[in-house]
Amino acid sequence: MAEGEPRSLAETPTWSVATVMTGFVAICFIVERSIYRFGKWLKKTKRKAMLAALEKVREELMLLGLISLILSQTSRWISEICVPSSLFTSRFYICSEDDFEVVGGVSSLLNETQLVKSIFGSSTHTCSEGHEPFVSLEGLEQLHRFLFVLGITHVLYSFVTVVLSMIKIYSWTKWESQAYPLSNENLQAKRSKMLRRQSTFVFHHASHPWSKNKVLIWMLCFVRQFKGSIARSDYMALRQGFITYHKLPQSYDFHKYIVRSMDDYYSASVGISWPLWAYAIVCIFVNIHGLNIYFWLSFLPAILVMLVGTELQHVVAQLALEVVETVDPVGTHLKPRDDLFWFKNPDVLLWLIQFISFQNAFEMATFIWSMWQLGLHSCLMKNQFMVIIRLICGLLVQFWCSYSTLPLNVIITQMGSKCKKSLVSEHVRESLHKWCKRVRRKTQLARSLSVTSLDFTVDETEETLTVGTLSRTVSRTSLDDLGEIEAEAAVTDELLPDHN
Repeated sequence: MAEGEPRSLAETPTWSVATVMTGFVAICFIVERSIYRFGKWLKKTKRKAMLAALEKVREELMLLGLISLILSQTSRWISEICVPSSLFTSRFYICSEDDFEVVGGVSSLLNETQLVKSIFGSSTHTCSEGHEPFVSLEGLEQLHRFLFVLGITHVLYSFVTVVLSMIKIYSWTKWESQAYPLSNENLQAKRSKMLRRQSTFVFHHASHPWSKNKVLIWMLCFVRQFKGSIARSDYMALRQGFITYHKLPQSYDFHKYIVRSMDDYYSASVGISWPLWAYAIVCIFVNIHGLNIYFWLSFLPAILVMLVGTELQHVVAQLALEVVETVDPVGTHLKPRDDLFWFKNPDVLLWLIQFISFQNAFEMATFIWSMWQLGLHSCLMKNQFMVIIRLICGLLVQFWCSYSTLPLNVIITQMGSKCKKSLVSEHVRESLHKWCKRVRRKTQLARSLSVTSLDFTVDETEETLTVGTLSRTVSRTSLDDLGEIEAEAAVTDELLPDHN
């Protein structure tokens, strides 16, 4: 080996190779075991929605590992693809040519390739005159690290979002416990208490003069979203409207249903879907110097979170106004339906919240990657004051979206026409599914046996055929009733819990 040249693996001492390998294996094993034990705990506590979310985290980590493997194995081949130099114009650079000049005696690197060459070294392959690599080996290494940072940042943001939302949702537990005494009171007491709660809800959302105007009500709802996530009277009214619309008993645990809905949301939101990957690719493509695209995109989450908050408050205001406009408002119940939401689809608001979380994660990942790979004096960090403002704004928006907007969305989107599968707990759904499978299997078996017995009696008298038909009908009826007591008991335990 010549002096100054890097050692190959054959020329490296075995103790140093074994040390590095031990470190990598230990770290990977600790991470894998931690995820496994956490998943085992979720399975033990029957949090299947959270367990599904953990599986998506595993899938995303596996996807990042696959991207890392493909990039590491194909980066040198891609860097050997040569294209004419005329295609590489400064118009599509992240930084302008002026940003690479020497400023204040500190020499900035002439371009990004030189910056990374100083860290990683350069490729031995050279293109012919007038040609350059399609993407340099150093550029692919930087892209590799950016994708890794983006994936990890998005998972962390999703986790923090659900933690803050759960803290807010669990603070509503005391309101749910205050609603239970209704089931033990007489009819007159129930009616008077429900009317009193409904009157408070209507007064808060329909008493302002602007509430009657179709334009000014949007301005009023815009201001209301900053007063807090949800009030006690709102929770009680929405709970009562949901229970009445879906014909559930008054003792139904609405709060547990909200918690299960939040688990389902987390299961659906973790991971970067293909539309979000496409959005990230478009952002990278249009990130040209002079456009300041990342600066303008940093305001998008704040705008969207205010729009979502305004729409949620508008849904609540519409429900309250419908009670006021009724000819006989006394005892009038809320009327949940999909028409209250944009595009008659409550899930649109959830998609916007997921996009807000991804955009904030993308903003933070870009900052971390720029500091890590390009340094503090790069063009992306030219105006450090604005960078700090963008980061603080993104963190505040993410906190507000997680702690206020998302919990509000979880409860208000229940005012749609349909209820979610989390209306009953997981063990009840499992009991019903097992019962349905058992009945279906035995019904098919009885049907095949009945057809076989009828084949043998086809030449018998009409009376015999009639008896065979009646026997088959009785068999079906008895099989349909099989397990009904077990399923009914499971549903009763869920819908009529013991709150004594």
